[in-house]
Amino acid sequence: MSAVLSIDRNAAQPLELNPNPQQKYWFDPIPPRTSVQAERRHRQERLAGAFRLFARFGFAQGLAGHITARDPELSDHFWVNPLGIHFSRIKVSDLLLVNSKGETVIGDRPLNKAAFAIHAAIHEHNPKIIAAAHTHSTYGKAWSTLGRKLDTITQDSCVFHEDVALFDDFTGMVVDTSEGDRIAQALGDKKGAILKNHGILTAGPTVEAAAWWYIALDNACHTQLLAEAAGKPQPIDEATARHTHSQIGGPEGAIHSFDSLYEGLVEAEPELLL
Repeated sequence: MSAVLSIDRNAAQPLELNPNPQQKYWFDPIPPRTSVQAERRHRQERLAGAFRLFARFGFAQGLAGHITARDPELSDHFWVNPLGIHFSRIKVSDLLLVNSKGETVIGDRPLNKAAFAIHAAIHEHNPKIIAAAHTHSTYGKAWSTLGRKLDTITQDSCVFHEDVALFDDFTGMVVDTSEGDRIAQALGDKKGAILKNHGILTAGPTVEAAAWWYIALDNACHTQLLAEAAGKPQPIDEATARHTHSQIGGPEGAIHSFDSLYEGLVEAEPELLL
């Protein structure tokens, strides 16, 4: 397949990396790419890399899991992994481009129906979301069975302070777009959601941010599970949690964190760019 489209190459718009311009985070903003073509390729490469990183973190289980990236010009289209290719083997050329009707515009492999049902709604409900990630990671699944939000008990978990929703309406495997709509409404403008009895999901203004926040949210679930198994965790006070969130809760830090992993990944597995 070819990932090249006949489009207006001058139609690029700067990305809004910080959805709240009044919020000043600790890291400098990331400059946007200068063309649609460059932005599309960037998203495709980071998307393929995100799958391979998820495999390294143990987030690949059977056919479950998907990450999407909105196309930079065709805003009602998104790039997604095909059904049946293990995360560790995904290349840029494997990615599917899917429209809002669930039709595959680029690619000849099958589409995961759950991926469309969940991600199409998320991208439609919030135009600021560029990417969304969901897999059946072990610690995310384990925490989701408790049916409650995470507590802010570490500096790292401050990234998610008041920034993760709880979706407690599990009705089985998501194949109906109506459930995708309910998940998208529960997520709102937050960077993550705990899907009761299902797992976790993250979304962000870049592929890097959505992917890193997924890694970090799964780690936060793991951390609280360990802490509660050992005793009674002491939460961070509200004022400090909010202040720390204002320092590290923005997407710039997530982008840098993702890139620190991505650079080594590309060096070790350059074929992902094919």
